[in-house]
Amino acid sequence: MTSKPPKRSTRIQQRNRDLIMEAALEVFSLYGFRGSTLDQIAERSGLSKPNLLYYFKGKEEIHRLLIDRLLETWLDPLREISAEGEPASEIRKYINRKLEMARDYPRESRLFANEMLQGAPHIQEELYDLKVLLDEKVVLVRNWIKAGKLADIDPYHLFFSIWATTQHYADFDAQVQAVLDEGPAREHRFETAAQFLDKLFTGGLAP
Repeated sequence: MTSKPPKRSTRIQQRNRDLIMEAALEVFSLYGFRGSTLDQIAERSGLSKPNLLYYFKGKEEIHRLLIDRLLETWLDPLREISAEGEPASEIRKYINRKLEMARDYPRESRLFANEMLQGAPHIQEELYDLKVLLDEKVVLVRNWIKAGKLADIDPYHLFFSIWATTQHYADFDAQVQAVLDEGPAREHRFETAAQFLDKLFTGGLAP
């Protein structure tokens, strides 16, 4: 007896799932996993709580899907650092990609930050995958250092510093906006940040 193929979602079902995921991203990025409720997600999505539970088992499933989607995108710039390129160029491209993500995905960045602040209880396995990938890139940076192409620095702290400086513009957007007094002029803010970080890192990494 052959099993029936799974039913495809209708257009309305897919629209509702998208509404729920978008609302959940907003709620989780503001309040973290512990501080978020299904009622908040339902209210923001414009759907009833029973309707939400028709599509998802609970907030744990929604949060897991958001985290999985986030990390797949989040690790792409790190994967793209190439041994074939020049060190300064590769690091510059990585910084620019991280800034672009802070600009284009601020809620995803805050979702990740909230998870870290709570001790990363839901993404321990994914953090292992991050470590494996980062270890590969650390070996690459160390090879550049041995070849005299970069200053003798600790590669792990190089990446920590890049993460801290680029994601700051998403996680602390309100502070940056208030201090710079730029209002909604986000594009200019990221352009000047890219110029500064380029000088900061590439200058400090010169052999």
